[in-house]
Amino acid sequence: VQLQASGGGLVQPGGSLTLSCTPSRSGFVIAAVGWARQAPGKQRELVAAFRRDGSLDYHDSVKGRFTISRDDAKNTGYLQMNSLKLGDTAIYYCFADLVENQLTIKQYWGQGTQVTVSS
Repeated sequence: VQLQASGGGLVQPGGSLTLSCTPSRSGFVIAAVGWARQAPGKQRELVAAFRRDGSLDYHDSVKGRFTISRDDAKNTGYLQMNSLKLGDTAIYYCFADLVENQLTIKQYWGQGTQVTVSS
């Protein structure tokens, strides 16, 4: 199974994008989902996480602008990004704890989607 991330693109400062993340196969259910990003020359950093206990975490730089959510019916996680800034430019990676056939839980990472904020 793979995590399929989508929704990246080019947007002007102040614009919005919504990223989506979903398993490539049925039988794998999202128990927790999150997003990390990596800008050129920088380390990967956690952007947002929707943990198994329902708690939410955000990087300080995105608080009030980004919202992480999940739709259990669609087995999909989302990252709504508003008021985008030049500094948000990065490759965004989704990760998720997936429950396989109600038995095992394992963390998976998606392939990354490019978000470019530019005027």
